[in-house]
Amino acid sequence: MNLGSNLFHARKKRGLSQEEVAEKLGVSRQKISKWEANETLPDVCQSKKMAVLYNISPDELTGFDVRLNEIQEIIEKTDEKVEEKVDWTSAWGKKYPVLIRYQREVDITDYARRIDGMLDELKREYRYSEQDAMLVLKDILYQTWKKRKTGAK
Repeated sequence: MNLGSNLFHARKKRGLSQEEVAEKLGVSRQKISKWEANETLPDVCQSKKMAVLYNISPDELTGFDVRLNEIQEIIEKTDEKVEEKVDWTSAWGKKYPVLIRYQREVDITDYARRIDGMLDELKREYRYSEQDAMLVLKDILYQTWKKRKTGAK
């Protein structure tokens, strides 16, 4: 996305019109329109004021990703009962077929035994709940994968 699109989506997300934003910032509605159309750029002070008005950080304003924010909102609003009904393996397996295929290829019992040990260790050493231990282990796995992907050690 570009800055103009970011400004437009942030404004819409707050339910404000261009006129309302212009009034609050002390500029014309046309100026807001030009910023959102990428015809001109707001100065740093105006950008900071917009970030406050839209209740987001300046960094979020310039890098605003509507899809990412929508996903984060859905995650926050999803309750445990709904989560339990979702077959996450099948859902993600549509995008990543290996999640369906590996079950026929991998010795799951051996990996599960080792993972059980790591979960128990996290619970014992850090007094994590079962769920917290799983989330921590999942995050460690993700961070490790991310470092490998970028070549960082």
